[in-house]
Amino acid sequence: MREIGALRLLVLLPFVLMSVGQALAVATRHSWGQWAVPVVVAWALLGAHRQRGDYRFLAATAPGFQAWLAWEYALLALPVTVVLLAGRAFGPAALLLALALLVAWAPPAGEDRASWHRWRSPFRSEAFEWVSGMRATKGLFFWPVLLGLAAWQRASPLAPAALLAWLLLVLACYGTAEPATMLAVAARSPRQFLRRRLVLGLGYAAATAAPFWGLLASGPAGWGGALAVAVAWLALVALFICAKYAFYPVEAHIRLTQGLVLSIALLLLGHPLYPVLLLVAAIGLPWQSGRRLRRVVG
Repeated sequence: MREIGALRLLVLLPFVLMSVGQALAVATRHSWGQWAVPVVVAWALLGAHRQRGDYRFLAATAPGFQAWLAWEYALLALPVTVVLLAGRAFGPAALLLALALLVAWAPPAGEDRASWHRWRSPFRSEAFEWVSGMRATKGLFFWPVLLGLAAWQRASPLAPAALLAWLLLVLACYGTAEPATMLAVAARSPRQFLRRRLVLGLGYAAATAAPFWGLLASGPAGWGGALAVAVAWLALVALFICAKYAFYPVEAHIRLTQGLVLSIALLLLGHPLYPVLLLVAAIGLPWQSGRRLRRVVG
């Protein structure tokens, strides 16, 4: 929060709360959405837990500290649990609390990297975001699982949900700020660097998402709907890339901006501010990314 700043936090917090509230309101109206809520919340808690800076300190000084963390995560999940209970989603509410408690016993990031260090990435080393991102998130393990789920439930809302889950894994590739030396080596000029990042990122994103689009086209959405989804999906990936370099190297700013772009694009559809906010993101992020890159590698 200190990195974000009080003024930015004051401006952005209403949009965050609006997006989260809208997401919960939409999810609790559908049976499949109610069960998706505990999975998404637990995934967010797991990501934060595995990046805890005090994990090894707690392990060395406080035996049984996982029980403390379990209560902490249960309290963090309590507001969402209350919303689920208010919507009479008793099963998802119980699942959310159970998953929140189990998160405390997950290992921190880094302990399971030894076996993955020998894993040969199918992506070019130049696309360093995809190489490191897919290794960290095990994205290439989840990709066939999500694709199988989309193929199995192509006529249900789970098919687009699987595509959204893959979008979140792609987003995770662009949340880490690499050292400036890597950018300097890869860049000829700020404009060429950003163009190359977009070409590589959108190329791999389109290649991995194409089977999902094909399944959508063969379902109720048809080819027109699938094409619209593909254009919107790739536009979001492009904004994620621009957001990364617009706020490089402060990862808190990068991830918060990417999260806001995603929430605005998906959750505020139909809201009067939707076109204005999306237009600001589409114009402002590429401009700011070029400006920031000129300072770093220019």
